[in-house]
Amino acid sequence: MTHAMLALHGVGKTYGAGTVDVVRALDRVSLTLSAGDFVTVIGSNGAGKSTLLNAIAGLMLPDSGRIELDNTDITAAPMHRRAALIGRIAQNPLETTCASMSIAENLAMAVQRGRAHGLRRAVTAARSAEFRERLAAVGLGLEQRLDARVGTLSGGQRQAVALLMATISGPRLLLLDEHLANLDPRTATVVMALTGRLIAAGQLTTLMVTHNMAEAIRWGNRLLMMHAGRIIFEIGGAEKSALTVDTLVRRFHDASGTVLIDDRVLLAS
Repeated sequence: MTHAMLALHGVGKTYGAGTVDVVRALDRVSLTLSAGDFVTVIGSNGAGKSTLLNAIAGLMLPDSGRIELDNTDITAAPMHRRAALIGRIAQNPLETTCASMSIAENLAMAVQRGRAHGLRRAVTAARSAEFRERLAAVGLGLEQRLDARVGTLSGGQRQAVALLMATISGPRLLLLDEHLANLDPRTATVVMALTGRLIAAGQLTTLMVTHNMAEAIRWGNRLLMMHAGRIIFEIGGAEKSALTVDTLVRRFHDASGTVLIDDRVLLAS
């Protein structure tokens, strides 16, 4: 029997309850990811995609429901308790890297995540050699810049560092929240290829939010479409492999009863 790594049971989140501006960001969402699943999540603006990841990461407390990671209830667990278990990359690399610290210090901080050791002990000669080896595999020349401040790097380089930070300690779960959105197409291709290699090498259970339908179809073994805070359909296996963007747009219309008019989603696909 396949082991369930992540399970959401009726998770709900409402903003502005009791006002005319009420928004149901998550509407009793239930979802299970087996160990090793790579699930892509697509949907128009306001569908609840980022709210879903924020609830799992501990950035937001849901109003209802339960979230389990590796059979442990983490619904109300603070972020620092999840740090060693969940790797996360945001759309803006400023959220998941420290601009004033060097590449080596950022990676050392990631290695120590969830542990009681100080940063100075973590930046050792052995660690530096390991960091250079990992950075060399990225192919962006960062292995020669261990002492460079992360704030001086390009967006693609920072996201590459963020990826290594998120995966270096072998998390149980990797959350990717539109981590390619601020990159130019060429850099996005490089960073996504690195993402795929790291996920495969670590056999990481992954949930990736994207606004790009083509990327959502290409990557992962399952695809979820969200709308109005709900998962409106899921596609996997051979059906996902045969998907086209046009078919996905039609499926969205059939499942939601609305037309997908989000230019950001359509133009990126």
